[in-house]
Amino acid sequence: MREARVAGKATFPALSPTPDTVGTSGRALPAYPRSGMHTASMPTRALHWCGVVGPVLFVVVFLVEGLLRPGYDPLRHPVSSLAIGPGGWVQSVSFLVTGALLVASAVGLRRDGIVVPVLVAVVGAGLIGAGLWTCDPINGYPPGTPPAPPRTTSGHLHDGFSALLFLGVPVACLVHAFRSLQRGAKRVAWCSAGTAVAFFAFFVLAGMGFAQSPTLMPYGGLMQRAALVVGFAWLAALALAQLRAESTQSPQRPPPGTR
Repeated sequence: MREARVAGKATFPALSPTPDTVGTSGRALPAYPRSGMHTASMPTRALHWCGVVGPVLFVVVFLVEGLLRPGYDPLRHPVSSLAIGPGGWVQSVSFLVTGALLVASAVGLRRDGIVVPVLVAVVGAGLIGAGLWTCDPINGYPPGTPPAPPRTTSGHLHDGFSALLFLGVPVACLVHAFRSLQRGAKRVAWCSAGTAVAFFAFFVLAGMGFAQSPTLMPYGGLMQRAALVVGFAWLAALALAQLRAESTQSPQRPPPGTR
């Protein structure tokens, strides 16, 4: 590094030529950032896109499947019931793919410390487990089954893995709200905290409906869908915010010919 002086003006640092900044003619070339600095963040951006695509895919699949499945009432029946019977493989695959995408997304959430990425990965693992084990019939679906049939091992495992989702999302929202408040991002903090409250409230109401509450049983599926839409919208927004932050921080190479 040496000082370059312009007549009548203040000095400023100038880069000394180095072997990789000197052309074949011996003339110093502009010191641009190495291309690797720009491309190094490509895998991270891909991971963030996983966090955007996964939640959107999951919501679209259960909304469409709920409307097309014969004998299925999306207002009454849980999303997991779509994995039962013929055609249930679609919802099962949706569980697995979305879970894998969220686990991948968690790897890229470096700006949120350790706790939030771990919780997002836990949510993804819960979805994968819920896709591997099918839930028990409930609330009269499939048609001809009683409202509360005997439980099975597969049903218990499905509920256990689903708990990772329904507990992991609100806790992740609260942790993110706390960290955002520490950074002075009050609006983001309130949005995350509000998401946690709304998600957990809808989850409790859905649970009461699936537990055969006379008032809420006809709307258990609706309450669960409201919780999932709110929670998965927050997950997608989290990944999208990280994606935008990474994009603005990526060094850009000046156009050719710029001096």
